[in-house]
Amino acid sequence: MSDVRRTGFKERTRVAEARSRLLEADRIERTERISLSAADGRVLAEPVDAVRNVPHYARAAMDGWAVRAEDTFGASGRSPAVLRPADSVGPNAATRVHTGSELPDGADAVVKVEAVESVGGELEVFDAVGEGENVAPVGEDVEAGQRLYDPGDQLRPSDLGLLKATGIDVVEAVAEPEVAVIPTGEELVQSDPDPGEVVETNRFTVSRLAERWGADVKRRNIVTDDEEALRAAVERDLTRDVVVTTGGSSVGDRDLIPGVVDGLGEVFVHGVALKPGHPVALGRINGVTVVMLPGYPVAAIVNAVQFLRPLVKHLGHMPLHPAPSREATLARKIRSEPGVRTFARVKLEATDDGLEATPTRASGAGVLSSVALADGWVVVPEKREGIPEGETVAVENWEYHE
Repeated sequence: MSDVRRTGFKERTRVAEARSRLLEADRIERTERISLSAADGRVLAEPVDAVRNVPHYARAAMDGWAVRAEDTFGASGRSPAVLRPADSVGPNAATRVHTGSELPDGADAVVKVEAVESVGGELEVFDAVGEGENVAPVGEDVEAGQRLYDPGDQLRPSDLGLLKATGIDVVEAVAEPEVAVIPTGEELVQSDPDPGEVVETNRFTVSRLAERWGADVKRRNIVTDDEEALRAAVERDLTRDVVVTTGGSSVGDRDLIPGVVDGLGEVFVHGVALKPGHPVALGRINGVTVVMLPGYPVAAIVNAVQFLRPLVKHLGHMPLHPAPSREATLARKIRSEPGVRTFARVKLEATDDGLEATPTRASGAGVLSSVALADGWVVVPEKREGIPEGETVAVENWEYHE
């Protein structure tokens, strides 16, 4: 690691390059057997085949009368077939059935209820049916032994329902990436701050985001700005897949964490060409990735989304989907520096002409309300020098439930 504490951030790594180097980490090979109740959003480690047919019995596809199809041949509106109602199906005998009920023995078709009239204790059938008509056969939905899912598939609620229907209660899933979040800074307190003290929020925010992205998160207590204390805190969590620190990642006298990590392993990125939040650092210690987020809350969120989110998805074999977005017309120019990827907070307002996006007045990296009270983010790529008023932009929602 070059000594940026003396020289400052003269060169900053582009976002794409930093992310590429970050994702060189080996993916998780651990797996665990979990119940369906815990499997929503989890990634399969093994193929899954249906245990039983769905349906596992022939059933009526609609309300009506179960019959032998041959007993209805030739039936029409002018010349109905005449059957008798009975408890079992036989020659010229029909049994009342409801949608989803088991097809009685001897029946091979169902006549719709609206095609039958009861006259003097007999049934007049006005529509002929063919064998299998209005019947859901065994295995119509899923056949026993059918391949349902492959390794790498991420389960959704509808998938869980299908698995349960086919007789599966547990699945083998990729283990969730294990993340530790360590807030650092001698000025941090959990509540009732005195002058010069700051209520610690990054651990809470970053941990919740990481959990939404699919991580198993361990929240650690605040660690003061002391090299030995920081080293001990990092070393304690090297049993996990990722260590996230917040604060102390820049180039000041109290920004100790990059040096601590470099002394234990390697810091391969320190300073990224993005705004807000360029003093982020990335490193590895014995195969464990360390993401060193800036202490300012907005900068921590921006870098968590840009680096921790793709890392968690990568490690856990999960797909990295783009954040959902809505198009809006920019109400005021967004300024940015060429060569720096800029993330602007905006508020959305519905107008007669569609959605309008207004950049927030407060744009500092420490103004958490500018994120919490905003409706989304507009990304200005490195090749542009701002976005002019009136341009259509994509407003990304970073806090949706994945």
